[in-house]
Amino acid sequence: MIRQLYDKTIALAESRHALWALAAVAFLESSVFPIPPDVLMIPMILAAPRRAWLIAGVALVASVLGGLLGYWIGAQVFETVGRPVLEFYGKDAYFEDFSARYNDFGAWAVLIAGVTPFPYKVITILSGSTGLSLPVFVVASIAARALRFFLVAALLWKFGPPIRDFIERRLGMLFVLFVVALVGGFYVVRYL
Repeated sequence: MIRQLYDKTIALAESRHALWALAAVAFLESSVFPIPPDVLMIPMILAAPRRAWLIAGVALVASVLGGLLGYWIGAQVFETVGRPVLEFYGKDAYFEDFSARYNDFGAWAVLIAGVTPFPYKVITILSGSTGLSLPVFVVASIAARALRFFLVAALLWKFGPPIRDFIERRLGMLFVLFVVALVGGFYVVRYL
C-alpha cells in the first residue's frame, strides 16, 4: 500500500498541477499522510531549479497549515482521530509517558520532529493534545520546516541531480546528528 502511494505521489511531481499536489501532500503529511513532501519537492526542483525557492515556500506554508490541522486533531478530536494516527505509527504507548513532560520541551520537540525523519504529524497531534502554547508551536514549526525545505531546495538548486541520492538517503541522518549535537551542546552548557 505505501509503495503504491509513493508511486502515485511521484507521478504527481510530473503533472502540471505539481505545486497544488505538493501543497496537498505537505498539508496532509503534517497531520495524517505517511509520504513526506520531499518525495515531490526533489523531482520538481530538479526539473525546474529556478523555481526551487517557490517550491520550498509552498511546502513550508502548506506544511505549517497542515501542522495546525494536526494540532487541532490533538486538541479537539484526539480520541477519535489522533489516537488512531499515533497507533498507526506505533507511538500510542509512548504517548502516555511523554505527554506528562511534553510541554516543558514542546518547542524543541516540534523543532526536532520538523527537521528529522521522525513523523512530524505525531508531534503536531501531541502538541494539540497536551495544550502546547499555539504561538510556540507555530514559531517552532515555521523554523523547523523552513530549515528542512529550504536546505533541500538550496542543495538541489546548487548541486542538481548529483546531490539527489545524498538527500534521499543521508540528509535525514545528518539532521538527526545535527539535532543530537545541538541538544548535547545545550546540555553541556547548562549542566557542566
